[in-house]
Amino acid sequence: MNQKTLPPLNWLRTFEVSARSLNFTKAAQELHLTQGAVSQQIRLLERHLGVALFVRLPRGLALTDEGMSYLPVVQDSISRLAAATNELFNQDQRPPVKIRGSLSFFVHWLAPRLTEFNQLHPNIDIRYISSLWVKDSDADDDFEIRWGNGKWPGYLSHRLSWDTLFPVCSPALLERVPLVTTADLANHTLLHVLGYEEGWGYWLSMANEERVDPAHGMQLDTLLASLRLAEVGVGVALARSSMVEDLLASGQLVEPFSLRVPASESFYLVQKSGTDLSYEAGIFFDWLERVK
Repeated sequence: MNQKTLPPLNWLRTFEVSARSLNFTKAAQELHLTQGAVSQQIRLLERHLGVALFVRLPRGLALTDEGMSYLPVVQDSISRLAAATNELFNQDQRPPVKIRGSLSFFVHWLAPRLTEFNQLHPNIDIRYISSLWVKDSDADDDFEIRWGNGKWPGYLSHRLSWDTLFPVCSPALLERVPLVTTADLANHTLLHVLGYEEGWGYWLSMANEERVDPAHGMQLDTLLASLRLAEVGVGVALARSSMVEDLLASGQLVEPFSLRVPASESFYLVQKSGTDLSYEAGIFFDWLERVK
């Protein structure tokens, strides 16, 4: 079966306008063509496709079944092409501020603060890509959000949080299985987050608690997942203070013990050394320094 070649774009545009108005005269006015030119382009398109797209009526037009099926495809393609052209080649459009980082940080720390930024700078767009465990070394991000000690060769780091570590769980979980002392953690599922050096083993050692197995429980790849499981009562998560302010304030999570252990690592805003920030990225940086 021979594959149809793509018709010229101007024929497709003429078909889309004519199908919307169902009138060649109105289509000609919108396209700034003569009625004869519109009719000619439709005939050429129908000949190219080998089917009739319109039924010519005494007063106006009607779409054939083939025309009705083809119209949404053509409209979608033209819309996508117009949007991509505007995004790529509109010289007046400001570039977005590109950030790559932790999804947990975005959901629990950055997102609640972005309302203020949008109100102050409604014309600056943010593009946030969650990195999880995959890093595109060729990405042209303005910033990264990293958890660590702030020392990465070739990067400038700006500290965003001063975290403490402490257990959190749902109120419903405490009603089912109370947590009176740290030893009671042995009766609960500990929610571990991969990639963090200071986990349950560190917190339990700082609490001088030797009766709880620090390896017991579920292992997850994001702090976001562990906090969500804690919310729904699956187990007890080890929270970073900057990530749970909203959840504690709303009562979705509670803090069963008073012991908070300072974390040696924190969240940092990171940028490559020797690179100049765009005007938009500079505004975002100054704002973030103020609200952190």
